[in-house]
Amino acid sequence: MTSIQNIKTLHQLLDEDCRNFSIEEIELHNALPECISKSSSVKLKSILYEYYEQVKQHIKLLDKYFEEENITYLNTGSKIMKAFIKDAQDKMSNCTDQMVRDACILASIQNINHYKIASYGTAAAFAATLGMIKTSYLFYQFETNEKQIDKLLSDLAIHEININARSAYLTS
Repeated sequence: MTSIQNIKTLHQLLDEDCRNFSIEEIELHNALPECISKSSSVKLKSILYEYYEQVKQHIKLLDKYFEEENITYLNTGSKIMKAFIKDAQDKMSNCTDQMVRDACILASIQNINHYKIASYGTAAAFAATLGMIKTSYLFYQFETNEKQIDKLLSDLAIHEININARSAYLTS
C-alpha cells in the first residue's frame, strides 16, 4: 500500500496519509449507495446521502490538492477502509430485522466517520506544524465536515434508530 519506501520527514508522512485519504474516500464513496439502499429510515437515508455528497466533494478537493502539490499515488486500496466496509457488509447481511439493520448501518458509518475525524485532525496538525496553512485548513475543514455528520448520526441514533431497534427486540 505504501508508495514511499522510507518515510524520513513529516512532510513525506503527510503526503502518504493524503494518498491513503484519497483511496479511502473513493472506497467509501463506492460503498455508501449500498448502505443507503438497505436503510429503511428516511432520515438515515437522507444523512447517508448528504455524507455521500460530502465524500464526493472531499475526493474532488483531494484531487485538486494532489495537482497543486504534484503528488502522485497508486490506487492499491486501503486495508483499513476495506476492513471497515467488509465488517459493515457482513453485519448488514446478518441483520434479519430492518430496524436492527438501520442501527447496524448507522453504527458502521459512525465507526468509519470517527476514524476519518482522527485522520483528518492529525493531517491538519501535521500541515500546521509544517507551515502549510492552506493544507492545514483543508484538512481541518474535512475534520469539521466529519464531525457535523457524526453529530447528525448521533442525534438520529439517540432519538430514532436505537429506540426502533430496541423495540424490535422487545416485540420478538
